[in-house]
Amino acid sequence: MNDLNRLNPLFRPQEHGRWQLVEPGIWSRAAERPPDDPTTAILKTLSDQPRWLEAHYLYDDRGSDLFERICDLPEYYLTRTENSILEARAPEIIAAAPVECIVELGAGSSRKTVHLLEAQLRQRGRGLFAPVDVSVPGLKASREFVRRHLPGIDFHGLHARYEEGFRSIAKELPTLFVFLGSTVGNFTPPAFARFFDRLSAAMGPGDFLLLGADRVKEPAVLEAAYADSRGLTAEFILNVFLHINRLTGSNFDLGRMRYVSRYNARWRQIEMEAVAAERQRIDFPGAGASFWWESGEPILVEISRKFDPEQLQQQLGFFGLAPVAHYTDPLAWFSLLLFRKAD
Repeated sequence: MNDLNRLNPLFRPQEHGRWQLVEPGIWSRAAERPPDDPTTAILKTLSDQPRWLEAHYLYDDRGSDLFERICDLPEYYLTRTENSILEARAPEIIAAAPVECIVELGAGSSRKTVHLLEAQLRQRGRGLFAPVDVSVPGLKASREFVRRHLPGIDFHGLHARYEEGFRSIAKELPTLFVFLGSTVGNFTPPAFARFFDRLSAAMGPGDFLLLGADRVKEPAVLEAAYADSRGLTAEFILNVFLHINRLTGSNFDLGRMRYVSRYNARWRQIEMEAVAAERQRIDFPGAGASFWWESGEPILVEISRKFDPEQLQQQLGFFGLAPVAHYTDPLAWFSLLLFRKAD
């Protein structure tokens, strides 16, 4: 039996020809159309008023590695708090979501999802794990851990963006979609609505979603998590400009900018910016374009929204996702929300 036939339960039939094996256990989806020219895509947002960038440019290989290191920082409570909830409540979550497949969106190395996979094995004896990520090194790390420690789990990493991954999963396969790390907070309100519209449409009746969401809390706690004493967050955010230079041939100079973050209480979000330390001309030679980046002018690189969990549950109900359970930590700093796709 060849690999594509063996994957019939995972992929929708019409998706089989769009995926190819690029590493043992790791699949990449063929593009349906030529990818957008990155220079044009980047200039569209850098020409806005004010200037901003799409956050997915943060995650080149170096950016992905820096983020993994940020997750271990003492100030960055999100990862360890969410992990503690998963470690304690994974058996309940898996019991409440009787599925055959776990699909993790933006998986990285899947360090926290291990608790769910272990519970799946204990309760059902087997399972299929399909992490979705744009980082092949992250998928490789996840694959090696699963193969070494969880041999009863059938691993199929999907090298793709979120939507490419979730819309390829067979609706007939009982699936728990997992979206951790409060990555949902990186979406602007319009992007949030588009994401959940499309995810809900891709889910089969009776599928589940486990969503990690950071909660509103004291501004000092929030701001410290995004301005760590070691400067790793600043390095992570500013690394995006090195990535853009490689993609476009532009001339951003990290020595002539600084990192600034703040909590915007009105919008309930942390805003992470690069600010020009002096006036400078930014050139994109391949596009014959340039702009003046004025001293003190910010470029918004990423946001991290914070949520009221009850309001979030109510909101997702309008996307056809019914709340099943709410798990939190003793300080009520972070929430894991379990939803079921409405019939």
